Order: sequence, then structure tokens, then C-alpha cells
Amino acid sequence: MYLYETHLHTSPVSKCARCGVRETLEFYQQAGYAGVFITNHFIDGNINIDRSLPYEERIRFYFSDYEEGVKIGRELGFSVFCGLEASHRGTDFLIYGLDQAWFLAHPEIEAMKKTEQLTLMAENGALIIQAHPFREAAYIDHIRLFPRHVHGVEIYNANRTDFENEMAEQYAKNYALLPFAGTDNHIGGKQTRFGGMQSETPIRDEDDFVQRVKNGEMQIFRRVIS
Repeated sequence: MYLYETHLHTSPVSKCARCGVRETLEFYQQAGYAGVFITNHFIDGNINIDRSLPYEERIRFYFSDYEEGVKIGRELGFSVFCGLEASHRGTDFLIYGLDQAWFLAHPEIEAMKKTEQLTLMAENGALIIQAHPFREAAYIDHIRLFPRHVHGVEIYNANRTDFENEMAEQYAKNYALLPFAGTDNHIGGKQTRFGGMQSETPIRDEDDFVQRVKNGEMQIFRRVIS
């Protein structure tokens, strides 16, 4: 099976990440993965840039880790794909299938309500997954669910509790949403529990991944690397 990390943060773009792009990619390649999606916190989340800077500058900074990852991936012979984690008051969404050019062409998204933003992204072919929907933390005032604006739910997040993941799985079943998994890795090779999506054949690109997930052609995996 071909294993793919679907929820990954790298430094310096994600302010909370503790591992750089090269070190992270080298770890995943050595761990037997076929590829990774770099899904750093988007400009509406915990991104490591001054939010007062122009939109275009923030977008180009956002994609800089991914672009570095593509270059390193070519050097290593390792697949690196583009994704992002959008945020709304502690509620997060993994987005796949949209690139830098799309975001540069749509600065209006910053003025949109989150539901309007998600609708526009979906209309433009994006796969939208609600990440760790039952996560509890001091900075999250309450749990928010968006079942009518996502395609699927991260029912296994390797950094959340069993209870939170079980609640997410029940949520997905009740609303007939696609099941999904990811690690939410911020620490590269220091991570020990992992989750992601796997397939019997390698994925070609982001659009291929989006269609396979929507068609139910990829499966969740969980693993531990000590």
C-alpha cells in the first residue's frame, strides 16, 4: 500500500511547528511513506507572518514551505503535495485541490464568512475535511460543526484523544460524511503516533487525490513508529 501523510505542519510557515521542511520530508521518506501533503496553518490561522502585510505577500509566504518541499522532494525522489488548514475561532478545515494561483486570484475570501468561503472553495473543486471536530482546548470556547459545508471528517487525528476521535467518527456516520485521517504532525520525526490515507496505487497529483477520496477509493490507516 502507498501511505500518505495528510495533515502536516512545517517551520517556518506554521508558527507552532517545530521541524523544518527538509528534516520532515527525510523522516517521512525513511518511514516508508509514498508522499506527504504540507497543510500549514493558513493566513486565517497560526501563521508566522505579520497579518497587517498585504494579502499577496502573505499568500506567497504561506506557499513558501510547500514550494521548498517540492524542490527537496524532487531531490529525494519523494512526492510532496499541496494542502492547507483554514481556521475559524479554533475550528479547522483541511483543504485540498486549490493552489497558490487560485488564492492569489481570490483576495475576496478574506472578507467572506467561513461558510461562504468553504462554499466557494467547494464550487471550485476543493475537497474540504473538518479537522479534529471535537478537539477541546483552553482557547476554544465551544465546539462548532459544519456538516453542510464539508465533504468529510477527520475521524482519526493521531494527536487527539480516543474520545475525541470516537465522537468525530460518530459525527461522520450520522451525517454520512467521508471518513478521513491525518497525524497533525508539528514535530517531524519526534512524532510517534500517525494517521493518514492509503491507496493501492500511487496518487498522481492533488486532483487525483481529491477524486479518489470523494469516490471512496482511499482508506484510513493508523500506525505507531517508536
